[in-house]
Amino acid sequence: MLNLNCIRAITLDLDDTLWPVWPAIHRAEDLLHAWLLAHAPRTALLYADPHQRQILRADTEAQWAAHAHDLSVLRRESIRLALQRSGEPAELAEPAFEVFFDARMQVDLFEDAIALLQALSSKWPVVAVSNGNADVHRVGIGRYFAASVSARDAGVGKPDPRIFEAACAAVNVQPSEVLHIGDDAALDVLGALGVGMQTVWVNREEHLWTFPQHPHATVASLKELQDLLNAPA
Repeated sequence: MLNLNCIRAITLDLDDTLWPVWPAIHRAEDLLHAWLLAHAPRTALLYADPHQRQILRADTEAQWAAHAHDLSVLRRESIRLALQRSGEPAELAEPAFEVFFDARMQVDLFEDAIALLQALSSKWPVVAVSNGNADVHRVGIGRYFAASVSARDAGVGKPDPRIFEAACAAVNVQPSEVLHIGDDAALDVLGALGVGMQTVWVNREEHLWTFPQHPHATVASLKELQDLLNAPA
């Protein structure tokens, strides 16, 4: 059971917790493809082939293994590799990536997300903790966050304890004083439990829980979470 009396901060996942991530990724990929058609058409053709995209992804991950936690590096360098293999200017990778990244920030928040953020941030410092490369300020919700820690910032991604510890340090609290909220059973819940945090699992799709350890609470929506925490906006 949750014990809110000892909570001094909230850590919060972003992708698929505050917004559905794949619609944003698909739109960003479509805009990137349109940009490449206009500026690097041979690369656009290469990227249009699913098999070639798989090869590019695998080769980029192998070449940049030390940056496996940094999705921005992997995306940008995959574009650069495609440009090189297509015989087009590799320096186009930077503006091409910015087209993708800007579109990736255009997310559609779940309808109950803003009310929850308002409620949480009125009671506790809130820290974003994400394996992705979303920027809460570019998304337009930065005012609700005291800090933001990504896998790129921490050098590791969830469920590694170091990213959770970095989030605690960002607001000067101990893990035992933190409630972590996220949608991924392994990355969010087990990762946070492993450092001694309390956890809430956001389970919109009614997935079965399959691990020996359990979250302190499970909710089907952010509205249900807000009600659980009794934190009116």
